[in-house]
Amino acid sequence: MGKSTAKRLRHLRAASACKLVVMSFYADPSFFVLLFVAVVGAAVLGLLEKPLKWYGLVASLFFVALLFMNDVRQLACFVLFLASSAARCALIMRTPKSKWSFRIALAFTLYPLVVCKVSGAFDASLLGFAGISYLTFKATQVVIEVHDGIIERMSPSDWLCFIVFFPVFTSGPIDRSRRFVEDLHATRSRDEYAGLLARGIVLIAAGMVYKMVIAAYIFRLYDPHGWGNAGLGVELWQQVIIAYQYGLYLFFDFAGYSLMAMGASYCFGIRTPRNFRAPFLAVDIKDFWNRWHITLSFWLRDFVFMRFSRFALKYKLFKKRLRVAQCGFMVNMLLMGAWHGLSANYLLYGLFHGVLLAATEAFQKTKFYKAHKKELWFRGVSWFVTMQAVFFGFALFSGQITRLACGA
Repeated sequence: MGKSTAKRLRHLRAASACKLVVMSFYADPSFFVLLFVAVVGAAVLGLLEKPLKWYGLVASLFFVALLFMNDVRQLACFVLFLASSAARCALIMRTPKSKWSFRIALAFTLYPLVVCKVSGAFDASLLGFAGISYLTFKATQVVIEVHDGIIERMSPSDWLCFIVFFPVFTSGPIDRSRRFVEDLHATRSRDEYAGLLARGIVLIAAGMVYKMVIAAYIFRLYDPHGWGNAGLGVELWQQVIIAYQYGLYLFFDFAGYSLMAMGASYCFGIRTPRNFRAPFLAVDIKDFWNRWHITLSFWLRDFVFMRFSRFALKYKLFKKRLRVAQCGFMVNMLLMGAWHGLSANYLLYGLFHGVLLAATEAFQKTKFYKAHKKELWFRGVSWFVTMQAVFFGFALFSGQITRLACGA
């Protein structure tokens, strides 16, 4: 993808606050050449039933070095983040039950991302580097799980492998540390690894078709423009088409990337979880978020929604559990929007989905829903309404709605 294309679509890579300056993962031909070489090495070791941990770590550090080779500022920010996160992880490991250690470690783990997002709203992107969003998710996850007693011990080398694993470095999917470490230390037979390798190659090929054929074709059709001088019906229909083109492009581009990231992970013996599961078959907005960017929505569910709900119930902030769930959805999705960026389109996107989830939670408590939820006509209508809401959300996310509101 050329520089002009990347500039036009920088909002499509909301998961990464900063541009890649040397080699874009899963986009540049040079990356695929090097990935092929790295996979060949992994395949030789795996088929010989040798462990892949240290080879994977060396390969990850090599690819990350290439990523930041010509950008000293990003490299310095990354090294600072890595060193400080390692120190905070060591601190929380020594005092896992200390509330102050936990709060300090959590605050300082989130601090670089917060600074990056706030400064990014002013086109500065201080402390930012490619992949900061996803690395922050992983580093934060470890801090929380150590404090909660879910992780009792994690060696420095395991932590480093988890944080810098290159197939998912820039844009996920977001793996879980315990599952990752289990795969990292798994002793696989030749046949078992051969199965992972074959599946990994198929996933990479499928991802390339998604991203480089289907998404590229839709992108050529995608022509965002403002309100014209034709009749109301014609102009409205054009905007609907633009919203659907953007949503389909976004899906095939990001799902294609996610498939390739999964495939590369499998080749290194790591079964990175899937990120999409037929999201356009969702029959309601809750079902959609169980199918779209699954690792992000599940991460927010486990580490934001559930913790907020426990806090609200403990301190009796609301009289009804329904209100707790509804406010939890609002907090969850507003945070998701802010994580993408502090611009109006992302914040409105988060607010929109928070309202939809809160409304869906209330609707699913009604007698009408319980009486008809399994009926074919109801599921068909629910699917149709859900898809319109989903693609309207994409129009918010892309900035299409805000551009039209501003007359652009």
